[in-house]
Amino acid sequence: MKVVISATLRSFFNRESETEIEGNTITEILNGLTTKYPDSKKGLYDEHGEIRRFIRIFADDDDRTDKKRHSESLSGVKEVLILPLVAGGSPEGSIISDERRKEVTLDDKEVEQFNKHLLLREISVKGQKRIKAAKVVIVGAGALGSPVIQYLAAAGVGTIKVIDHDFVAVSNLQNQVIHSSRDIKRPKAASAKDTIRGINRNIEVIAENQMLTAENAISLLEGFDLVIDCTDNYKARYLINDACILLGIPLVFASIYQYEGMVGIFGYEDGPCLRCVFPEPPAPGLVPTCAEGGTISPLGGIIGSIQANEALKLIIGIGEHLSGKLLKVDTLGLNSHILKIKKDCNCPLCGDKPTITDVIDFDYEEFCGLNTGEDEIPVEGFTPEELAHKIESGEHLTIVDVREPHERAIIKFPDALVIPIGQLARRQKELNPQIDTVFICKEGKRSILAINTLREAGYKGAMYNLKGGMDAMKDIIFSNEGGGL
Repeated sequence: MKVVISATLRSFFNRESETEIEGNTITEILNGLTTKYPDSKKGLYDEHGEIRRFIRIFADDDDRTDKKRHSESLSGVKEVLILPLVAGGSPEGSIISDERRKEVTLDDKEVEQFNKHLLLREISVKGQKRIKAAKVVIVGAGALGSPVIQYLAAAGVGTIKVIDHDFVAVSNLQNQVIHSSRDIKRPKAASAKDTIRGINRNIEVIAENQMLTAENAISLLEGFDLVIDCTDNYKARYLINDACILLGIPLVFASIYQYEGMVGIFGYEDGPCLRCVFPEPPAPGLVPTCAEGGTISPLGGIIGSIQANEALKLIIGIGEHLSGKLLKVDTLGLNSHILKIKKDCNCPLCGDKPTITDVIDFDYEEFCGLNTGEDEIPVEGFTPEELAHKIESGEHLTIVDVREPHERAIIKFPDALVIPIGQLARRQKELNPQIDTVFICKEGKRSILAINTLREAGYKGAMYNLKGGMDAMKDIIFSNEGGGL
């Protein structure tokens, strides 16, 4: 019989990680061990000749520590594990069934690699097998996805799918620690896959270099045990939530902004979903729905680590989790709050009479005021090249910058008038209706909102949008300014 020895006990077994012992019962195995390794008596038995209480003995994943079971046959057992500080017992509420768990085995290398999990009585062999049996989807390989992906890989999750359509940029390296400078211009999903393989080559890694949409959400998530939302936009969050609820897959949700983060679990054991708590995205201009807010570097690591912890608890079936709760963390003020949330019986997705029966492509840009309706005047715009030509030719223009202060600190637009969107209506007298006004933002979306806001306020002057925003403009205009960063 193969006997596997935990690393913390190997000093009593000539530093060996495993050995072969003749025997068909635990009693025979223990006698064989103490005969082959006389020093093992000190590690295994106390002064009364009883197995030390910090040691557990497993026949495969069956706890045979109880002396009453030492005479039971080991027929069909593949290995005996000698582990310290490990207790058996079946976890309550695991999302991985006993049948799935029993199909999994841990080899010698895995016993050593995951020894710190095996030492925890709440995890032990059964819990680690559940982790290995788990199939998890992580949507987003950015600031949140970086710690989630790495910690779940390090924990031994058997199958990990990473979905991300973006490519690694220099600006990502500040807080997306799964990527390095060597990965710049590579797909984030491919970079994440390489990192996972570097941690544990036994993991089945599926890298999806594509955007999650209403059309593919079901097919990309179906068949997995758990989904972790590490995205950075409302559209993706609602698509993921809707697909998970329709598929019956628990969702670990998180969001970060500047110094604050939030974590919750949706769709678990008849708990609430995202739409129960936030039926629709925030109103335009209230929160950075249409703008990228800055974040301090460690924030994604802090919140993402909590996500990974919640995911592992669901997989193992241990501890108190965040279903029906939102954990809000403020790293600047150094405080946190757990907010209780309830399922909405009128929720259109998971309520008593659901009206959403499929993943729908809700037009979030229209909700944010970025699209024009049938009765609205289309928003005209200039390309970066067109605007640069107008400026260089001396054409008289008013440039209005509606970006956030932290965005302007990174790159400025020369001689631009700074007016936040919320102040446009009352400050419209600062604009000359006889002069064309060009609105700029980061990506060319908030500037459309600014134009529509002024139109509603009654401004009659000609207004134009910078297409693609400063992201598209900076290399053109600031290359002639000696660098504007």
